[in-house]
Amino acid sequence: MKKRKDPNRYPKGWNRKRVQKVINHYEKQTPEEAAAEDNAAYENSKITMMEVPVELVPAVQRLILRKRAS
Repeated sequence: MKKRKDPNRYPKGWNRKRVQKVINHYEKQTPEEAAAEDNAAYENSKITMMEVPVELVPAVQRLILRKRAS
């Protein structure tokens, strides 16, 4: 039987097997493990997450771009 070609396109260095490994990792996480992983990602970060009303998003984006440009 001929092997069917994978219709998906992956970034360089990625393939179906690697993607499936990542999917399996996140599907097997408990909510507590997921929260701990999220928290660890931001512990040493210089960014924050916050809610912004949708109508203010364009203004916030302009502020961020202005800050990066300076």
